[in-house]
Amino acid sequence: MKKILFVGSEASPFAATGGLGDVLGSLPSALNKTGEVDVRVVLPMYKSVAEKYKEKMTLLAEFTVSLSWRRLYCGVWSYEMGGVTYYFIDNEYYFARPSLYGSYDDGERYAYFCRAVLEMLPIIGFMPDILHAHDWQSALTVIYLKRQYAYRDEYADMKAIYTIHNIGYQGIYSFDILGDVFALDSWDRYVVEYDGCINLTKGAIVCADKLTTVSPTYVTEIRDEYYASGLHHIIRMYAHKCIGIINGIDTDYYNPETDKDIVKCFDADSIEDKAENKAALQKELGLEVSEDVPLVAMVSRLVSHKGFDLVKCVAHDIMNLNVQLVLLGTGDAEFEWFFSDLAWQYPGKCAVRLAFDKALAKRIYAGADIFLMPSKSEPCGLAQMIASRYGTVPIVRETGGLVDTIKPYNPETGEGNGITFASYNAHDMLDAIWRAAELYRDADRWDELMRNAITMDFSWDASARKYLEMYNNF
Repeated sequence: MKKILFVGSEASPFAATGGLGDVLGSLPSALNKTGEVDVRVVLPMYKSVAEKYKEKMTLLAEFTVSLSWRRLYCGVWSYEMGGVTYYFIDNEYYFARPSLYGSYDDGERYAYFCRAVLEMLPIIGFMPDILHAHDWQSALTVIYLKRQYAYRDEYADMKAIYTIHNIGYQGIYSFDILGDVFALDSWDRYVVEYDGCINLTKGAIVCADKLTTVSPTYVTEIRDEYYASGLHHIIRMYAHKCIGIINGIDTDYYNPETDKDIVKCFDADSIEDKAENKAALQKELGLEVSEDVPLVAMVSRLVSHKGFDLVKCVAHDIMNLNVQLVLLGTGDAEFEWFFSDLAWQYPGKCAVRLAFDKALAKRIYAGADIFLMPSKSEPCGLAQMIASRYGTVPIVRETGGLVDTIKPYNPETGEGNGITFASYNAHDMLDAIWRAAELYRDADRWDELMRNAITMDFSWDASARKYLEMYNNF
């Protein structure tokens, strides 16, 4: 049985800000259930990790980590959940902070984390066959393994996989701190150098045995300058290493049959009960309670690359389509102000909640008719899959994981599970919303489309199989 260690900066439910946390909280369990691998996860012991988990953890080891001239304390704690062992790297100076990211010394914090991960392995007695690192915060584990640790007998046969969840975040720093912070030597410079800076993602791409991304389309897109945030040359150079595997979702947590956060549970055979969730949501948000008006929802960070610049451009046109709009999320002040004002201008038709609220998000997924996701780029995307799970029809732009998971509905054949548009253009998006609203008024076809969406299998099972194939190829 192959031993695999996932290294990442977050994992749900311990600490999560987005898709990375969801993946590291769900994929390891799905892999372990196959009985073919032993997957474990390591992440920092953040201040935000709930006490209910901390009080049940076991202290495995305490030792000193060397990082350049520093000699730093490290504690390793373990906790088992869902058949997965999670390790936590404990150092309060680096991780007992109000937020996961955004500190002036993030580079140093995660360099320490990566060094501590490699140092802990022989101490706790778990030497993985494959080290699987996720995003730039863990990129140095791949670089350290190949440049410094691979010469030791116990690390010599260890393989390294690096997964890019979003290539926009690369870990870029000045060369002034190459040795002082990252503990890399001058002969490592060529590995991490890109565009005159240290680029940790570039270094991990060079050093990894295999490079993965979170959807088949995204692995192709990031060869293009438009999507690659400057790394297209490197992606093309190492394209032979690349593979795209679509993410899944936690179908136990997002389950309309058993969800305690929604008003009325339902499934594909009782999808008419979804109407109770819609009426309850309309009432909760101060919208006009009506079955006849399609309810369009967005649950997202309010930033331009999620398509909010498109929505802003044609917001009044959308409201004139005889639809309702509900928006949940926080983000750029520009969008928070604009959409708050839009809700004020269209009382009973538009509701905006500037918050991060998981329970409300699930009530929106269950109660909305249409889920709008017009992203400029979307490596994988989870919200379109979650919406489908609740029978809410996605409208997506054809990019990344969105085009891999949502296929346009064809009224003639009855195939397809959503509405799509290709160009990153506000009026193309508006046309997609109009098409969805018109289709909504055809009860039979809309019922067919909802059933297509709710019966899609977006569990981790299929994705786990593809990961196993990759692991077994080593």
